[in-house]
Amino acid sequence: MSVPLGTKARTGQTCPGSGVWKVVGYPSTTAPIARNNTMPPYNNQAVTWELIQHA
Repeated sequence: MSVPLGTKARTGQTCPGSGVWKVVGYPSTTAPIARNNTMPPYNNQAVTWELIQHA
């Protein structure tokens, strides 16, 4: 079962579901991240990621 769109995860947490994740805030970016991978930093900072598309 996939996690719902809009699910959020912080840098360093385990990715709860595979898909396209977007950084909350500005500047932003998107990245494909697979379930169980570690959520990455962005611009060398800890950020909150939001799931915007399922894999």
